[in-house]
Amino acid sequence: MADSSFDIVSKVERQEVDNALNQAAKEISQRYDFKGVGASISWSGDKILMEANSEDRVNAVLDVFQSKLIKRGISLKALDAGEPQLSGKEYKIFASIQEGISQENAKKVAKIIRDEGPKGVKAQVQGEELRVTSKSRDDLQAVIALLKGKDFDFALQFVNYR
Repeated sequence: MADSSFDIVSKVERQEVDNALNQAAKEISQRYDFKGVGASISWSGDKILMEANSEDRVNAVLDVFQSKLIKRGISLKALDAGEPQLSGKEYKIFASIQEGISQENAKKVAKIIRDEGPKGVKAQVQGEELRVTSKSRDDLQAVIALLKGKDFDFALQFVNYR
C-alpha cells in the first residue's frame, strides 16, 4: 500500500479578506462614533490602510476589521498590523496578510513532528509548505492533532489529505 500524506500550508483566501474589508468599511461609514472623524479602511497596493483623525479611532477601525476577519473564519495570526503612525493630521495603520510558511518556521514544525510525533512519520519542506507522509493514516491524524494543540505565531491549514 502507498504512503498516505497531507500538506501543511499557511494560505489566506484573498476573496474572504476582501469581503471582510468591505464589511468593515460599510460598518465604519454607518456607525455613529465614526461620523466626522475621517475614519476609513481600504486596500493600498497589497497592504490594507486604515486611517482616522485620532489614535483611538484608528485602533477602533482595526478592531472592527479584526472582528470581520474572525466572522469570516480567517485567523488573526495571518494579519500583521503595524503601529499607528501620525501622518500630517491623520493617524494611519498599515496591515498586511501573511501567507506561506518561512523556511525557519517549516523547520520548527518538522522538528516538532520528528520529536513528538509517531514513529515512521516523515516531514519534508517543499517551498512554502510542508509535506507529511506515513504508512498509517492514524499516525497522520495524530500529527494533525499534535500540531493543532501547539500555539504557533502563524496560521496553519492542513490540505491534500490522501
